[in-house]
Amino acid sequence: MIANDCATSHRRGATGSPYRAKAGLLSTFHACVLALMAACAMAAALPGLLAAQQAGVPQTLPETPLTIATETGTHSFKVMVADDAQERATGLMFRETMDLDEGMLFIFPREGPRAFWMRNTPLSLDIIFIDDDGHVVSLAKRTTPFSLESVPSQGDAQFVLELRAGVSDLIRLKPGDRVSHADIAQ
Repeated sequence: MIANDCATSHRRGATGSPYRAKAGLLSTFHACVLALMAACAMAAALPGLLAAQQAGVPQTLPETPLTIATETGTHSFKVMVADDAQERATGLMFRETMDLDEGMLFIFPREGPRAFWMRNTPLSLDIIFIDDDGHVVSLAKRTTPFSLESVPSQGDAQFVLELRAGVSDLIRLKPGDRVSHADIAQ
Protein backbone atom coordinates (compact mmCIF):
# COMPACT_ATOMS: atom_id res chain seq x y z
CA MET A 1 0.00 0.00 0.00
CA ILE A 2 2.79 2.45 0.88
CA ALA A 3 4.76 1.72 -2.33
CA ASN A 4 1.59 1.94 -4.44
CA ASP A 5 0.65 5.36 -2.99
CA CYS A 6 4.20 6.63 -3.54
CA ALA A 7 4.25 5.49 -7.20
CA THR A 8 0.84 7.06 -7.89
CA SER A 9 1.85 10.39 -6.33
CA HIS A 10 5.08 10.40 -8.34
CA ARG A 11 3.19 9.97 -11.62
CA ARG A 12 0.75 12.77 -10.72
CA GLY A 13 3.56 15.16 -9.84
CA ALA A 14 5.31 14.52 -13.15
CA THR A 15 2.33 15.74 -15.21
CA GLY A 16 2.32 19.32 -13.88
CA SER A 17 4.86 22.14 -14.17
CA PRO A 18 8.54 21.33 -13.51
CA TYR A 19 8.38 23.25 -10.20
CA ARG A 20 5.28 21.38 -9.04
CA ALA A 21 6.77 18.10 -10.20
CA LYS A 22 9.89 18.67 -8.07
CA ALA A 23 7.86 19.86 -5.08
CA GLY A 24 5.43 16.97 -5.46
CA LEU A 25 8.27 14.47 -5.84
CA LEU A 26 10.07 15.86 -2.80
CA SER A 27 6.97 15.81 -0.57
CA THR A 28 6.06 12.37 -1.89
CA PHE A 29 9.57 11.18 -1.12
CA HIS A 30 9.31 12.55 2.45
CA ALA A 31 5.89 10.96 2.90
CA CYS A 32 7.23 7.61 1.71
CA VAL A 33 10.26 7.84 4.01
CA LEU A 34 8.05 8.72 6.98
CA ALA A 35 5.66 5.87 6.17
CA LEU A 36 8.59 3.45 5.91
CA MET A 37 9.98 4.69 9.23
CA ALA A 38 6.57 4.23 10.87
CA ALA A 39 6.33 0.69 9.50
CA CYS A 40 9.81 -0.11 10.83
CA ALA A 41 8.91 1.33 14.25
CA MET A 42 5.77 -0.83 14.37
CA ALA A 43 7.80 -3.92 13.45
CA ALA A 44 10.32 -3.10 16.18
CA ALA A 45 7.49 -2.70 18.70
CA LEU A 46 5.93 -6.06 17.81
CA PRO A 47 7.65 -8.06 20.59
CA GLY A 48 6.42 -5.52 23.14
CA LEU A 49 2.91 -5.67 21.71
CA LEU A 50 2.92 -9.46 21.94
CA ALA A 51 4.08 -9.27 25.54
CA ALA A 52 1.28 -6.79 26.25
CA GLN A 53 -1.23 -9.41 25.10
CA GLN A 54 -0.11 -11.52 28.03
CA ALA A 55 -0.57 -8.58 30.39
CA GLY A 56 -3.01 -8.92 33.19
CA VAL A 57 -1.35 -11.97 34.72
CA PRO A 58 0.42 -11.32 38.02
CA GLN A 59 4.02 -12.44 38.28
CA THR A 60 4.72 -15.43 40.53
CA LEU A 61 8.19 -15.91 41.96
CA PRO A 62 9.44 -18.20 44.74
CA GLU A 63 8.81 -16.85 48.24
CA THR A 64 11.60 -16.38 50.77
CA PRO A 65 11.54 -15.30 54.43
CA LEU A 66 12.13 -11.68 55.44
CA THR A 67 11.95 -10.05 58.88
CA ILE A 68 11.57 -6.47 60.00
CA ALA A 69 12.64 -5.35 63.48
CA THR A 70 10.67 -2.38 64.82
CA GLU A 71 9.92 -1.00 68.29
CA THR A 72 6.98 -3.44 68.44
CA GLY A 73 9.15 -6.54 67.83
CA THR A 74 10.32 -8.72 64.95
CA HIS A 75 7.78 -9.24 62.17
CA SER A 76 8.00 -12.11 59.67
CA PHE A 77 7.01 -11.96 56.00
CA LYS A 78 7.11 -14.17 52.91
CA VAL A 79 8.41 -12.15 49.96
CA MET A 80 8.94 -12.76 46.29
CA VAL A 81 12.33 -11.51 45.11
CA ALA A 82 12.56 -9.40 41.96
CA ASP A 83 16.28 -9.33 41.18
CA ASP A 84 16.47 -8.81 37.42
CA ALA A 85 15.26 -5.98 35.18
CA GLN A 86 12.17 -7.80 33.86
CA GLU A 87 11.02 -8.94 37.32
CA ARG A 88 11.57 -5.44 38.75
CA ALA A 89 9.68 -3.84 35.85
CA THR A 90 6.69 -6.16 36.37
CA GLY A 91 6.70 -6.08 40.17
CA LEU A 92 3.24 -6.55 41.70
CA MET A 93 1.33 -5.41 38.61
CA PHE A 94 -2.07 -7.02 38.16
CA ARG A 95 -2.07 -8.57 41.67
CA GLU A 96 -5.51 -8.09 43.20
CA THR A 97 -4.99 -9.75 46.60
CA MET A 98 -2.10 -10.10 49.00
CA ASP A 99 -1.98 -11.30 52.60
CA LEU A 100 -0.68 -9.02 55.35
CA ASP A 101 2.47 -11.15 55.68
CA GLU A 102 3.31 -11.17 51.95
CA GLY A 103 5.26 -8.76 49.79
CA MET A 104 7.91 -8.29 47.15
CA LEU A 105 11.57 -7.39 47.64
CA PHE A 106 13.24 -5.57 44.75
CA ILE A 107 17.01 -5.99 44.61
CA PHE A 108 19.18 -3.53 42.69
CA PRO A 109 22.89 -4.01 41.92
CA ARG A 110 23.91 -0.99 44.01
CA GLU A 111 22.56 1.83 46.13
CA GLY A 112 21.06 4.84 44.38
CA PRO A 113 17.98 7.06 44.22
CA ARG A 114 14.88 4.93 43.55
CA ALA A 115 11.41 5.82 42.34
CA PHE A 116 8.41 3.56 41.80
CA TRP A 117 4.96 4.00 40.30
CA MET A 118 1.70 2.07 40.59
CA ARG A 119 1.02 1.42 36.89
CA ASN A 120 -1.29 -1.60 36.46
CA THR A 121 -1.24 -2.20 40.22
CA PRO A 122 -4.77 -2.49 41.66
CA LEU A 123 -3.57 -2.85 45.29
CA SER A 124 -2.60 0.08 47.46
CA LEU A 125 0.89 -0.61 48.81
CA ASP A 126 3.39 0.61 51.37
CA ILE A 127 6.72 1.09 49.58
CA ILE A 128 9.78 0.80 51.83
CA PHE A 129 13.19 1.99 50.62
CA ILE A 130 16.14 0.18 52.24
CA ASP A 131 19.88 0.92 52.15
CA ASP A 132 22.65 -1.58 51.40
CA ASP A 133 22.93 -2.80 55.01
CA GLY A 134 19.21 -3.27 55.65
CA HIS A 135 18.14 -0.03 57.30
CA VAL A 136 14.91 1.67 56.22
CA VAL A 137 15.76 4.93 54.45
CA SER A 138 12.20 6.13 53.82
CA LEU A 139 8.71 4.83 53.17
CA ALA A 140 5.66 5.79 51.15
CA LYS A 141 2.44 4.70 52.83
CA ARG A 142 -0.82 3.76 51.15
CA THR A 143 0.16 4.50 47.56
CA THR A 144 -2.59 5.19 45.03
CA PRO A 145 -3.54 2.18 42.85
CA PHE A 146 -2.89 2.61 39.10
CA SER A 147 -1.14 5.96 39.64
CA LEU A 148 1.57 7.00 37.18
CA GLU A 149 3.01 9.50 39.67
CA SER A 150 6.56 8.80 40.76
CA VAL A 151 7.08 7.67 44.36
CA PRO A 152 10.74 8.52 45.13
CA SER A 153 13.04 7.39 47.92
CA GLN A 154 14.23 10.07 50.33
CA GLY A 155 17.82 8.83 50.09
CA ASP A 156 19.86 6.14 48.37
CA ALA A 157 18.41 2.62 48.47
CA GLN A 158 19.60 -0.75 47.16
CA PHE A 159 16.43 -2.60 48.12
CA VAL A 160 12.75 -1.74 47.93
CA LEU A 161 10.08 -3.69 49.79
CA GLU A 162 6.43 -3.54 48.82
CA LEU A 163 3.87 -4.61 51.43
CA ARG A 164 0.12 -4.32 51.55
CA ALA A 165 -1.05 -0.80 52.43
CA GLY A 166 -1.31 -0.26 56.16
CA VAL A 167 1.19 -2.92 57.22
CA SER A 168 3.91 -0.36 57.98
CA ASP A 169 1.49 1.39 60.37
CA LEU A 170 0.50 -1.94 61.98
CA ILE A 171 4.13 -2.77 62.81
CA ARG A 172 5.01 0.91 63.46
CA LEU A 173 7.76 0.92 60.84
CA LYS A 174 9.96 4.00 60.62
CA PRO A 175 13.25 5.08 59.01
CA GLY A 176 16.22 3.42 60.71
CA ASP A 177 14.38 0.14 61.42
CA ARG A 178 16.15 -3.02 60.29
CA VAL A 179 15.10 -5.37 57.47
CA SER A 180 16.72 -8.83 57.33
CA HIS A 181 16.78 -11.13 54.32
CA ALA A 182 19.26 -13.61 52.83
CA ASP A 183 20.10 -11.10 50.06
CA ILE A 184 20.66 -8.12 52.38
CA ALA A 185 24.12 -7.83 53.95
CA GLN A 186 24.00 -7.59 57.73
